[in-house]
Amino acid sequence: MTDSCKILMIFPLFNSGSFWNYKEACELTGARYPAAPLGLITVAALLPKTWNVKLVNRNTEILTEEDFAWADMVMTGGMLPQRNDALHIIDMCRASGKPVVIGGPDVTSSPDIYQAADFQVLGEAEEIMTDFISAWRSGATQGVFVAPMGKTDVTKSPLPRFDLLKLDQYLHVGIQFSRGCPFSCEFCDIIELYGRVPRTKTTAQIMAELDALYALGYRGHVDFVDDNLIGNKKALRKFLPDLKRWQDEKRFPFEFSTEASINLADDAELLNDLADSNFFAVFVGIESPDTDTLVMTQKKQNTRRSLQQSIETIHGAGIFVNAGFIVGFDSEKGSVAPGMIECIEDTSIPVCMVGLLYALPITQLTRRLLAEGRLFLDDGQTQSGDQCTAGLNFETSRPRRDVLDDYRTVLRTIYEPTAYFGRVRRLGRMLKRKRAHRMIKGDLRSFFRLLFRIHRAGPGTAGQFWRMLVDCAVHNPKALPYVVMTSALYLHLGPFARQVVEEIDQEIAKLDQGLWQAPPFREKPVEIVIQPA
Repeated sequence: MTDSCKILMIFPLFNSGSFWNYKEACELTGARYPAAPLGLITVAALLPKTWNVKLVNRNTEILTEEDFAWADMVMTGGMLPQRNDALHIIDMCRASGKPVVIGGPDVTSSPDIYQAADFQVLGEAEEIMTDFISAWRSGATQGVFVAPMGKTDVTKSPLPRFDLLKLDQYLHVGIQFSRGCPFSCEFCDIIELYGRVPRTKTTAQIMAELDALYALGYRGHVDFVDDNLIGNKKALRKFLPDLKRWQDEKRFPFEFSTEASINLADDAELLNDLADSNFFAVFVGIESPDTDTLVMTQKKQNTRRSLQQSIETIHGAGIFVNAGFIVGFDSEKGSVAPGMIECIEDTSIPVCMVGLLYALPITQLTRRLLAEGRLFLDDGQTQSGDQCTAGLNFETSRPRRDVLDDYRTVLRTIYEPTAYFGRVRRLGRMLKRKRAHRMIKGDLRSFFRLLFRIHRAGPGTAGQFWRMLVDCAVHNPKALPYVVMTSALYLHLGPFARQVVEEIDQEIAKLDQGLWQAPPFREKPVEIVIQPA
């Protein structure tokens, strides 16, 4: 093969039914999707400089026949909620005679499902793309290329090809400081894919990424996509003063969000450094307020503290919390809905991603359920929702109907307008922002669009919104931009929660009528053994 190659990178569609797509919030800002495909633009940077790369994100733009005709090779891949479209892309490539390379976490977890692809790149790409490129140049037409799990040196990760993005299509752009998480939650696949020893990039790498985004004219929300930003506290402490200096020099062009474990609240100095660097939001996996459940699922870090006090501490540092909750654990005794609702209200967390437990392909949970003969057979196709809304792919320990009833009760209650905006109002009083939000192009237009749409969002919504907004303006005006953000998210979360409740109502009706039939069980454990070709 010559040194000239035209690569068409295709980012597959996420399933449309998801808490995470924030469609209405995107429309307010003129964006088309929340997050940009960081993985693909990182892989693009690993390719030879002489190769020509074009990126098409199927969530934001149309894939055309001309795109296929242009390409010598297609690269694609993503996460479980993208599986259906990734398989469709492979079929399209086969039909058009284009060689296709598949990578990402889902093919790494379930390589057998993607056997139709010509090439599989399994695991982290940094140290194995050279093997693939060498094979392609030598004329290989198929192959499997494997990175050792959780061993890749991320200091070798290149500067992502941010220039391939149409930056105005996204609510935020992602960068990554570290990979891996030190904890061992039973239901989580992060520790299986990326290991329990968090590996961090150098300060120079991150500054180069921020410089690149700044030079492209990007301003606003940057998300640190780390699995747990505080997994390596020592490295983070060393990095944050440099990040603060960079922000100072550039007059704070970016506001940051991230994901972290709840023990962030234990470290006042680290919280202060994050706030000084202009972090404004953090996603925390709470999962359940029940101590027995947390112990059984090996999320013991959440049992060693008061959840309410921890969240108040983070809010008091000027960083608001979004949280994840899960219904369907084996340890649940009786109804869990009242306790979960109480926890959500007591912590004043407006945005709560409540999902049904889903056994991901490579987790301790999946291995246990396989050994117990309780895991349903996977036909390779995901359901219409993501793993949160499509969950319970196993025989539950308590009656399935009771689990579903708890789930719909939680969703129906927490996304009722009075409850949601009540939490936003309390958040507005607690959020002690040190730095005012820097207005960027389009903020005022988005705000006026929000005012128009909030009055069409259903009975009682507008009244609760205005009560919250006035309260924040009077008591804590620096928090106003952030309560407006959470209000914009309600335009998606409220209607979507009601949609999910309707779907759960239908499933419960089938159970009551004896029409629901469990899928067949897997008869024996399926071991994921990945070896280089």
